[in-house]
Amino acid sequence: MSFSNTRRHLPTTRALLVFDAVARHHGLSKAAEALSLTHGAVSQQLRLLETQLGVRLVLRTARGSQLTEAGRRYHAQIAGDLLRLENHTLEAMAQRPDGVRLLVGAVPVLAERWLIPRLPAFAQREPACSLHLQVFPTQVYMDEPAFDVALQYDDAVWPGASVRPLMPEQCVAVCAPQARGRREMGRGDFSGATLLQLTSRLGAWEDWFAQAGIERTPANAVAGHRFDLFSMLVEAVRAGLGVGLVPRYFVERELKAGELVLAHARVGQHSRGYSVFVAPHRAQDPLVAAFTGWLAEAAGAAPGEPA
Repeated sequence: MSFSNTRRHLPTTRALLVFDAVARHHGLSKAAEALSLTHGAVSQQLRLLETQLGVRLVLRTARGSQLTEAGRRYHAQIAGDLLRLENHTLEAMAQRPDGVRLLVGAVPVLAERWLIPRLPAFAQREPACSLHLQVFPTQVYMDEPAFDVALQYDDAVWPGASVRPLMPEQCVAVCAPQARGRREMGRGDFSGATLLQLTSRLGAWEDWFAQAGIERTPANAVAGHRFDLFSMLVEAVRAGLGVGLVPRYFVERELKAGELVLAHARVGQHSRGYSVFVAPHRAQDPLVAAFTGWLAEAAGAAPGEPA
């Protein structure tokens, strides 16, 4: 085995941790106490780091120590790196010798209200599998997502991944039980309704009205309060601000508890559904096959019913 002779300009972890402690505790003495080191050991590590960098990081004065401008910039850069290194180390330590890991990316709204409530069923099937669930942001291009499997909208882009349709997105209009005009909306009259809008779906109400054949609508179907997240919109509906249009799975819990009610019986369908994306390097993996097969079963269950 051969190694490159190119020198890497990497300080020791010990020196970086000492400098981080000095920066956070605003002095060598407090840093030494926090690290259970002597004042001399902290001072030595700091000198070694400054010598390697060729830059003064800390000014020592009779009144104490303070970071130089270069020290402040360097600490801002390495503090996050140290945290990431620690997290990577803890993640490696957390691996079970007899277990396997599956890294799953998902649209947050789908993960929180559809996937997670159903995960206990998969965990029973694959008790040795540790799922790591991460956000797969929408409308953000990722050249090579770091996931093994992902649940995203149909039109998401993942070069090289295999794509399997999962389910359509069914949308319902919901309101608070005491909402004004509830009877009228139930009969198909939304002309007096206050429509709440999701910022990323300003045309959703017009599509839903067309699917439902509802003609009595507000003069402007894209006006009204706007919210960036479905969770915000649902809280606004609960508070009585108006009527919201949301994925049915997102409000199954509230509908079952009677906290929200259907403003109209129509169940519409959004133009985009959800698909399962499988990374090229996991395409033939038995665990991935088991997970995607289970997802298909869960999507085929009755709305709101755990598979």
